[in-house]
Amino acid sequence: MTKVMIETGCAYPLGATYDGEGTNFALFSANAEAVELCLYDESGQVSLGSYFLPEKTNDVWHGYLPKLAPGSCYGYRVHGKYDPENGHRFNAHKLLIDPYAQAWSGEFRWDHSHFGFNQDSQRQDLSFSDRDNSAFMPKAVVVDPTAGNDPNLASSSRHLGRVPWHKSVIYEAHLRGFTMLHPDVPDALKGTFSGMAQDEVIAYIKALGITSVELLPVQGFIDEYFLKQKGLSNYWGYNTLSFFAPHQRYLSGSSVYEFRQMTNKFHDAGLEVILDVVYNHTCEGNQLGPTLSFKGIDNASYYQLVPGDKRYYINDSGCGNTFNIRHPRVMQLIIDSLRYWVQVMGVDGFRFDLASVLGRTEQGFHNQSTFFQIIAQDPVLSRCKLIAEPWDLGPGGYQLGHFPAGWSEWNDKYRDTMRRFWRADQHELPELARRLHGSSDIFEHSGRRPYAGINHITSHDGFTLRDLVSYNDRHNHNNLEDNNDGHRGNYSFNNGVEGDSDDPQVERLRARVQRNLLASLAVSQGVPMLLAGDEFGRTQQGNNNAYCQDNAVNWLDWANLSPASQQLIAFSRKMLALREAFPILQADHFKHSEAGDIEGSILWLNSDGKTMREVHWHEQNNLSLGYLLTATATDEEGYHLLVLINAAREQQCFSLPSTITKPWTLLVDTADEGTQLQALGSVCQQVMLSACSVQILTTKPCLTA
Repeated sequence: MTKVMIETGCAYPLGATYDGEGTNFALFSANAEAVELCLYDESGQVSLGSYFLPEKTNDVWHGYLPKLAPGSCYGYRVHGKYDPENGHRFNAHKLLIDPYAQAWSGEFRWDHSHFGFNQDSQRQDLSFSDRDNSAFMPKAVVVDPTAGNDPNLASSSRHLGRVPWHKSVIYEAHLRGFTMLHPDVPDALKGTFSGMAQDEVIAYIKALGITSVELLPVQGFIDEYFLKQKGLSNYWGYNTLSFFAPHQRYLSGSSVYEFRQMTNKFHDAGLEVILDVVYNHTCEGNQLGPTLSFKGIDNASYYQLVPGDKRYYINDSGCGNTFNIRHPRVMQLIIDSLRYWVQVMGVDGFRFDLASVLGRTEQGFHNQSTFFQIIAQDPVLSRCKLIAEPWDLGPGGYQLGHFPAGWSEWNDKYRDTMRRFWRADQHELPELARRLHGSSDIFEHSGRRPYAGINHITSHDGFTLRDLVSYNDRHNHNNLEDNNDGHRGNYSFNNGVEGDSDDPQVERLRARVQRNLLASLAVSQGVPMLLAGDEFGRTQQGNNNAYCQDNAVNWLDWANLSPASQQLIAFSRKMLALREAFPILQADHFKHSEAGDIEGSILWLNSDGKTMREVHWHEQNNLSLGYLLTATATDEEGYHLLVLINAAREQQCFSLPSTITKPWTLLVDTADEGTQLQALGSVCQQVMLSACSVQILTTKPCLTA
């Protein structure tokens, strides 16, 4: 390219912005002494020279290059002090990714040159490495903003606020694992956004009864160095390098708007897209981690450092560092990123990994921290679905129930209670009732609604549903950590055999417990979340921490679904269809009943068909419960829905409430192994619950399941 003079440009917006005639570059760094912009050809391999950004305004370095067009590749070298003990790790020998990069050219490759220090030095990060890493770094790409206005990207439907919270059903999926073995996804599109956007994929999800697909991280991430050394990779993606660029490997072509095409396809089918995002830490690790972006741009601003010895990082994330969200420019980066994914890429909401970090102040977690206040007043973000993983690894990090209004939270108490109850633990009835009721004990005190709780039995982190009923212990040996990683307390039960079994009785019991857990999820107040593949009994061979397994352990095997898998799919569809057919299962506010008031909204029944009394809640061997929901004429057509639950390993006779004179119809019996669920006839005074089973009955007339 012909060398042109760099102009002053503007300090806003941050990142590389093409205006039709040239490109403006703006990078925040409060402590740098100079910022060097390095240009490359469109392959990202050939250097075209460099410029020093000529101006600094309010700690933003900026410059403007006339005629520099979209597709141009660049990186930064940031000059300043290398003084780790005072928090500064500038090293101009390291080419750095722009935090606002919207696209990459080339892939990240591990090399010793990424480290700002000499690894063979006795004091390691206090030493200084002059090795150049540019050959191993992806380059940021100038994106044409007008390409996002292509009419072909326009969705036929608006996305924000489509599905009310109380009617939402979430499906947690990994787009690579979901599509790699899918027979209807072309080979060239497997593992990509376009693969996930295939009509057959969307039709399957829609037919299951899902309203909202929650994708594991898709923002640009890299593999950890220790995984690379073991020949493994970061499959889940919780190791972010770029908060704007879609992950390079998930693109089938060169356009980042492939992601937007996917969201539009989901929206046109009436489905929402929720992104799992990681703003609590970055991929740069601790003091022994690489220098790839933030650490070399302004380490002291971007990260929380240990007071008194800023060589070290506060590690509330458990991943080596903690993003310094209390810094206004770091806060701006996160908010700009969120708005980008909504306004440009069309997503409907976010699930925030280790979200307690985002609410931390100098005095600890607070649900009115600056981050939450900014979200609450933002006209775009406040209308999104906002889901917190309500804990981190720092002091006082467990904050379930303490997030502000407008947020929902992953409810691990729901998860653990359901697991313990269905493996027949004692003393679980009171907890079971609280979780079925939507965990009002956790959320209602602050005026929040049942949908503040995201109910789930499983998620990406831990056993799958199938493995939950097939393993007592974790089997993570292929992670190469001597089986020491992953949760120890899984509340699982192998039903007599560890792992695979050819005993038909064991397999029938496992299938029944899976149906029980799915039925419990469907009839609970709150928002149900299903892990992709659980609906057909996917296994990870007992690995409860499969974050580094980019292979058949995680990929959904669509081609080998057994008859039992097909039956479980049919059951899952029927349970979600039943939830939709009964609005009383989609409560938008907590409903309570006075003891003995059979006409109330919710009533808890003993096996004698009468209201649970205090003594019944303390019967340690009692593993059966009735859960009666009443829709009054003011709500909808008056009817009753009765859920009978028996976790005991023997059958239980259950009397139906004598004060209800309408005929009952049995809709669901999880002891039934057939694929077709239908009304099985009228029942009146008593029913017999099989061992370890659920029955669902209704007085609603003219209903077929």
